[in-house]
Amino acid sequence: MRHEYRPPQRRSRLTRRGRLALFLGTLLALGASALIPMLRGGEVPETPRRLLIPEGWRAAQVYAAVDRELKLPPGSTKAAVTTAGLALPAEAKGNPEGYLFPATYPVTSKSTPAILLAHMVRTANQKLATQAVVDGGKAHGMTPYQTATLASIIEAEAEGRADMGKVARVVHNRLARSMPLQMDSTINYALNRGTVDTKLSDTRIDSPFNTYARQGLPPAPIDSPGLQALAAAVAPTPGDWLFFVTVKPGDTRFSATYEEHRKHVAEFNRIRAGAGSRTGRAGPAGK
Repeated sequence: MRHEYRPPQRRSRLTRRGRLALFLGTLLALGASALIPMLRGGEVPETPRRLLIPEGWRAAQVYAAVDRELKLPPGSTKAAVTTAGLALPAEAKGNPEGYLFPATYPVTSKSTPAILLAHMVRTANQKLATQAVVDGGKAHGMTPYQTATLASIIEAEAEGRADMGKVARVVHNRLARSMPLQMDSTINYALNRGTVDTKLSDTRIDSPFNTYARQGLPPAPIDSPGLQALAAAVAPTPGDWLFFVTVKPGDTRFSATYEEHRKHVAEFNRIRAGAGSRTGRAGPAGK
């Protein structure tokens, strides 16, 4: 077979500048291909902000804090309660008071009032479901909701953590004797105020939270109790106390008899009169 003659083809050779351009182009192509999935699926995670809910805050204070943190109009978080689907016990009747657990919560651009409230309620349920709290509550004949209610009173009444167990014992002793609790904190909750200066007329208000006029625990918690208050509620300090009064900061007196208590209250009143303002707080029958 006859073949045509074809002259040998000359290979093209890249110059030094051409090789450098090809090398750089390859690098750019590889970099771009690696950058595309990084932008799509490997975005830099958002650093969460922190929202602190302190022990003893009422629900209204929590709502306001969430509104501020999320830069929402006042009342937005409170309005979200009815549609947030919060995991509250039936006893709460949709009111999350006492179940907005005090802790530090992460906040991101995706956070909403419903998400934050659900996180708080979920945390409260977890703490109330621990074996120690459940068993301790049952030993005192209390449901988890009643434990939260008692703990909220302890949180409001005790000057510090060191007194929580004794305050809890006063409440348990009074409940056991069918004595009214006579706690100023529950009246202040009913009156929606924070003062501890309760007047005689205040003790006569018509409210289920008036523990001077009504026996037993109030119908709901009065604030957000922390872990120490929950622990004190189910494991109170042993003692026979029925009264207490904080005569001055750092000095809370617990008494088993009314006579002894009245002496402590008299000292409390003397210190108060000398300072020109209230310097302590009176416990049951402290007026």
